[in-house]
Amino acid sequence: QVQLVESGGRLVQAGGSLRLSCVASARTLGVYAVGWFRQAPGNEREFVARIRWIGGNTYYADSVKGRFTISRDNANNTVYLHMNSLKPEDTAVYYCAALPSAVSAYQYWGQGTQVTVSS
Repeated sequence: QVQLVESGGRLVQAGGSLRLSCVASARTLGVYAVGWFRQAPGNEREFVARIRWIGGNTYYADSVKGRFTISRDNANNTVYLHMNSLKPEDTAVYYCAALPSAVSAYQYWGQGTQVTVSS
């Protein structure tokens, strides 16, 4: 139903910055929120940040508070993840996902974009 495409991941040095984008191929009028997740090799997928589609309320994992900022452009069906002060432990495949409602699980996922932070 809703297709999400992430982009912007690349190799960066520790302390650098990067902006990831997530573009939905369909209208997101019924979407409650969009979140960013990441998964490093040998690790479980972890929550990074989310933003409510209407209103723009944000929530962050403790590990990225003060460094990452999530934002969205409702008109263009795009969500951004601005990452500053990157650390090697931020290295992971980053995924965006859409939450259909406040009481559901994330249903729609993008293909992921690789972020690699060198020491």
